[in-house]
Formats: sequence, structure tokens, C-alpha cells
Amino acid sequence: MPLLCEVAVPVPLARAFSYEVPLALAASVRPGARVLVEFGRKKVLGVVLATSEGAAPEGVRLKPIAAVVDPEPVLPSELLSFLRELSSYYFAPIGEVLRLALPAVEREDVRALEAQGELPGTLSRVKQVGGRKIAYARPTDAVEEPGVLRGQAASVLALLRSNGEMPIARLEEKFGNARAAVKKLASLGLVVTEEREPPRDAFFAQPEPRDEPPALNEAQGAAEARIEAALSEAKSAAFLLFGVTGSGKTEVYLRAIAGCLARGRGAIVMVPEIALTPQLVARFRARFGDDLAVLHSGLSESDRHAMWKRVRTGAVRVAIGARSAIFAPVVNLGLIIVDEEHDGSFKQEEGVRYHARDMALLRAHRASAVAVLGSATPSLESVHLVRQGKLAELRLPDRAHREATLPEVTTVDLRRMGPGPTGNKLISLPLHRALEKTLAAGEQVILFLNRRGFAPSVVCESCGHVATCLACSVALTFHRARGGRMRCHYCDWEGPMPAACSECGAPALALEGLGTERLEETIAEAFPTARVARLDRDVADGAKAEAILAKMRAGEIDVLVGTQMVTKGHDLGNVTLVGVLNADAALSLPDFRASERGFQLLVQVAGRAGRRDRPGRVLIQTRNPEQPAVQFAKRHDVSAFLEHELADRAEVGYPPFSRLALFRVDALDEEVARRAAGVIAAHAKTSPEGQSRVVEVLGPAAAPLARLRGRYRFRVLLRAKDRRALRAATAAAAAAIPEIDRRVRVVVDVDPVAML
Repeated sequence: MPLLCEVAVPVPLARAFSYEVPLALAASVRPGARVLVEFGRKKVLGVVLATSEGAAPEGVRLKPIAAVVDPEPVLPSELLSFLRELSSYYFAPIGEVLRLALPAVEREDVRALEAQGELPGTLSRVKQVGGRKIAYARPTDAVEEPGVLRGQAASVLALLRSNGEMPIARLEEKFGNARAAVKKLASLGLVVTEEREPPRDAFFAQPEPRDEPPALNEAQGAAEARIEAALSEAKSAAFLLFGVTGSGKTEVYLRAIAGCLARGRGAIVMVPEIALTPQLVARFRARFGDDLAVLHSGLSESDRHAMWKRVRTGAVRVAIGARSAIFAPVVNLGLIIVDEEHDGSFKQEEGVRYHARDMALLRAHRASAVAVLGSATPSLESVHLVRQGKLAELRLPDRAHREATLPEVTTVDLRRMGPGPTGNKLISLPLHRALEKTLAAGEQVILFLNRRGFAPSVVCESCGHVATCLACSVALTFHRARGGRMRCHYCDWEGPMPAACSECGAPALALEGLGTERLEETIAEAFPTARVARLDRDVADGAKAEAILAKMRAGEIDVLVGTQMVTKGHDLGNVTLVGVLNADAALSLPDFRASERGFQLLVQVAGRAGRRDRPGRVLIQTRNPEQPAVQFAKRHDVSAFLEHELADRAEVGYPPFSRLALFRVDALDEEVARRAAGVIAAHAKTSPEGQSRVVEVLGPAAAPLARLRGRYRFRVLLRAKDRRALRAATAAAAAAIPEIDRRVRVVVDVDPVAML
């Protein structure tokens, strides 16, 4: 009987394809292995999903598999099964889902395939490892002539100017023709390239002495005991570790991992990308040594492959990383930890739009493993799961250091309180006086402002026109660095500050608002003896961010100004004052989760103060101090906020009391996009679930950000209490996508997080 196999190929189609297995390859074709197959007129790399004995349907001639790439399956059966379920749940093409978990191909394997007579260059676009040097591109100080650059060359240059030097391979992940673009930019003198030996991973650059586990307090001990009991049963279990900031959640994680390893099983630890710092990894290295895999976006392909190989072979049994760590091929997986489980960055917003927290629960369940979600401000979804009995709650009500207490929180009403000596409204008199007092005591300050740049907008004082990005419906931000340029924070367009208004021609242009760049300058001028530094994406990424935090820990910085980067998990013992300059910015977004996110941000940033024996103080500046999120944050009353927000959500029928599926539709032509959204909405409304109103169809409607990167954006939102009904209606609407104008891009987003 002939042997057939189902192969997933890297194309945006929701199905796999059948191939015949030649007799000579029958022993080596196994689920999870990569194979070379003919697809159309070219050969591509696919992954075997399943094999079966049988003949092809009558009249159908199946193509044979050309070659087997992997002697051993690269995807273990547990991981392959999980990926197939993820693909189904998110309506994502199986080939694109598998690509998230696949390692690079070793060049030796490529050469072996070509020696077998496969077409040369077949795998030229497949990620390969085995080289010794990395090509980098960095921007020069040269300025291009207006109109010279378009398309990807302009985008690549904008990204390099924003982030500084980057490996060309990293640029290729974002831009398909990055190498050609870099070559053009180099010919114009706008970038320079060079090849260098890959640096050692920053997470392992310094030796880390082993630590002695500290004594646990009563609540930590109880949490550890519950997790240990679940690990002993070797059955699936899920916990929500709900602990105040500084309560010692990480120590509970470390004990749980030790218990998992003692039972011969492996663990995955996921943290938000912004919190994945050498300081955090050092705590794990101090406990478990260097037998860890740290998976992060800064790894070279060769380092990433080396890490993957050690995990796949079982040489390393603990993998730490951001959301993509959920795909680590950990052998005999026994534990998955998701720290800061409420963080929105666990949702992938491009490509396959999975939520790593939700998928952690699924993978742990399928692997008979234990899942632990940890947070000081749990998501409403996780709290709802606790109430449904699907998660068991573990509480850490006190800070781990006995001398540490939660900081005193005060609100400053900006409607009634004027500016301090700087004259800037967002540096109020109470905040200025608190800064003076803290600095005089030799203590440190964190000032949080979630706006990069010098000024959030450029306004004409004559006609009121706001300088707006030509490709996006958002205001341009002025950045004083690099000679003073305007930049779009959505599409990365960058250009010089104009001499006059583009609408009326008047030369009276004003810089409105306050960004972190301007705040840093203002504080430095107001407190000339203070050492002021800034932490945001414009000045620090990866190793640079850690260098700034290391200076903060060493007492070499007095005032740290920053965006969300200053809020995540940093344990800075001498910080006694935290200032939130504008709480309203996060709370006023047109998103049903705005209150929840704003509250989480306030609690997280407030948690940076008073983490040792010195009492901390937090000043929250707002024009709406009566806002519930502000009031609950002021009282450190997370439980009361959750009750209040859950009641609000239940009243309007939004998650976690319903399920959502969002169709994002965009095109260069506004009318084309509008018609396409109408077709999708019509299919959803005429489905049995739509007609019976079991599924509510909202839209089509223009997105809150109506234009982005030159494309007009519309959306259709499906909402239902019943998951199965929602899936059926979503499938009916998705069936319309092949009929839609090919100029339109449609994305299906199940359980959406970003609503803009």
C-alpha cells in the first residue's frame, strides 16, 4: 500500500497538501520533520503533519516528496499537535504557524540536499546557520535630498535612525528587500555596512555567582506548596499567582522550576519583552547556573539555532523568553510560567495573531503540565477564569521584604494646581517640591511619561493646523535629537522641521505638549546638580537599556525619566519618589480596555517606589482625579478595581463576558476597502448565527486610526457569548476573503487586544 503524507507549506492557505512518499524515503518521513516538496513550479520547504497508508483518489496524481531535510523531527509530537490547534483557533494558515517554531536550516544540510541533485538556490530564501560573521548596517549623519528615497529604502533608513545600528538579518525580518535597500542607501552614503564576529549574548556576558534561596514568608510558602502538589500529580493544573508589587513572585517561580526539574521535567518562563533584562535572567542563572536557554529578539540566527538545539535535545530544560518562548521544544514539558500575565505584549499584533498567555494555558493542558500566571494587576480574563473554577488563585498580599511597605499615593488635580518654577503645567508645584525633597535626601526619582520625543505635536499659531503624517491619520512628533526632525511613531516616516505652516504659510510654528526628551531637558535645567537620564526606545534598546538601569542601581543617576520601559519589574531599592505626569493619556483612549490598562500601568509604576526600608511616595497628576482607575490605584485596591471593572464589562457585554473576533480590512483606496469590509459584514450577518442574533455583527466601520502607512482601514467586529457560535460566524465571514479584491488586505484577529 502506498504511503501518503500531509505537508504544511509556507503559503497563506489554511490547508495542508497531500504528497506521495517514495519507498526510499518511507523510513525517514515522520510527523514534525521538514521535507522538500514541489509546490507549483518551485520547490519549497514544508513540514510533515501526518502520514497514512492508502492510495490517492481516482484520477489524482500526487507529487512525490523530493527529499527529507531533518534526520530527526524538529517538532516533537506534543508541540506539533499544539501548533495545529493554535492554527485552527486563530484561523491562521498552518504553514505560517509552523514557521514560528521552526529553527534555521544548517548549511551542511543545505549542501547535502544540493549534492543529491536538488535545484541550486532552492533554499536561498530559507534561514540558514553556520556562518561566522554578521553583517551590520548603521546610519551616517548624511541627509538625503527630498524625494530621493521611497518604499522600503525610506522605511529601512527611518528604522535605522530610530534604533541605531542593526544586523541586516534583523532588517530582513521586517522588510523583505532589506539587503537591496541597504545597498542603495550605502551607495548614497546614508548608511555604512560592516561584517563582524557575533557578540556573546548579553544575558551571559558576565559570570553570575550562585545564590542561596531566601526563607519564604507564609504566603510564598503556601503558594509553593500548592504548585509542588500539582507538579507531583503530573496532571494539568493552572494557577493565578496574584501578588502585590514586590511580593516575591519571582522566588515562587524559582522554587516551582526547581521542583519541576527535580521531577525530570522541563519548564518555560515567559515575560514581557520589555522586562526581559540581564537583571532578571541573572536571578535565574544564580539559581540554576548557565543551563538556561534565553530566547529573545536580539539573538543572531546562529545563537538562536544553538539555543534551540540544546532545548530540543534536552541538554537544557529551562527556556526563558518573551511571547515566542511558548514555541520552545522543551523535552517532557512540566511547567509554564507567564509573568506579568496582564501585559498586552503577549498578544502578537502582526502575522499569526496569537496570545501567548492563552496559548500557555492550552499547551500546559495538552502536555499535562502546570501553568502559573503571575501579576500584581491580573487581567480581567484571568480573574474571570478563577471565578469559573478554571484557574486556582494563589495570593501574596504583602511585600517580601518585611521592612518594605506599599508607597503613599497622592493625586495632583491639574485643573486646580498650577505649574512649578519650570512653568510647565505637567511639572506641577507639588511634584517640583517632592523632587527637591527627594534629591536633598540623596534618594532617587522615576518620572513616568508615556510619550516619546520632545513635543507630541507641531501646531501653527496662526491657523491652528497640526502637522500630520501624510501616510497616517496621526500628528507628527518633534524630536530635537539629530538636528530637530519630525517623526511618525506609526510608520517611522521622518522629515525636517518646516520653516512655515503647510496650510497657511505662516512661520509661527509652536511645539505643543511634553515628551520624554523635553522632560529630561526641563528637569536637568531645573535641578542642575541632579544627574538626569532618559529610558525610552529613542535612546535605549536591549543592552543600552540595561546599561542605564545598571547606572540607576549603582546610584549614578538621580532622576530617571521614561516611558513604559521604567515600569516593568525593575527592583531599584533607593527609588522613593515616582511621578506620573499625565495619567489621563492612557485612560482616555477609545478602547474598552483603556481603564484596565491605565490602572495596571499606574499600579506597576507606583510599585517601583519604596521597595526596601525607605518609605516611598507616588504623585499621580490628572485632570480627572475622580476617575475610578485613579481612585483605586491611589488606595492600592486592586481587588476593588477588578470588581468595579468586571461589573462595567458585564453591563455592556464585553470580554470576559463575551468573545470577540475582529476583521481588519485595509487598502490604498478608501472606497475599495469600504466595499470589502461590507462584503465581510454581509457574510457574517447572513450566517445562521448572524441571522439568529446569537452573534452580533458590528460594522463595517472606519477604524479609530482611519489611515495608517498610506492605507485606509476599516473593521468588522463579531461578538458573542458562545465561543462555538462565534467561530461558526467567523468562518462564514472568512469564507468571503477569497472573493475580495486582491488589492485589499484582510486580517482575522480572534480575541483582539489592540482595538485602534
